[in-house]
Amino acid sequence: MSASRTRGFIGATLVVTVLGFTAACGNEDSTGAGAQPSQTPTPTGTTPDQPTPTPSGTPSGTPSMDCPETITAVRTAVGKAVWGKGTAKSLFQPVSVTICQYDAQATGQDYATVTTKRTAQQATDLFALVNSATPVAKKPNMCTKELGPTYVLRFTDNDRGVLSYTAEVFGCRQLVATSLEGAGKPGELAAPRQVSPELVKALGLR
Repeated sequence: MSASRTRGFIGATLVVTVLGFTAACGNEDSTGAGAQPSQTPTPTGTTPDQPTPTPSGTPSGTPSMDCPETITAVRTAVGKAVWGKGTAKSLFQPVSVTICQYDAQATGQDYATVTTKRTAQQATDLFALVNSATPVAKKPNMCTKELGPTYVLRFTDNDRGVLSYTAEVFGCRQLVATSLEGAGKPGELAAPRQVSPELVKALGLR
């Protein structure tokens, strides 16, 4: 074999050897079989679709001696009313009234946000509007969807008796006597009825 042929054969052998060594050792591409696991930590206790919690809302209004009940308690009392049962008119003789107004959007533990008082003739006139509404034999089932305030009217008399009515000036416009408190105040509550336009107007006055 000549010297030139020998040198060519050795050169070709070195190229094949180098290529084979490179294939066996792999390369620096992280997508290869020899890639190392990611060192980036994954937060625990979270998921991508987990919503961020939001703080609960603060109840509106504040409890007081004049308006001590939440809107939930008020609605529960109205829900217990038996339609078609009770007296046509109340014999209560008020000398004052406290009007507790709950917001249209009130829910849960919300209290009245507006409290007003009327005395003497104003209280008597308001009670006359409540007392003059005609009792309804069955609970109304045709109600509108608008929102409006709920009122609790706490009438008091000279004996410190308290007669409470709830008036809803929206939806089914329920007007329900819910309680009569005080010593020597037995008797049946007035039958449930509906709020009249005249009563709505009177309650809107300050």
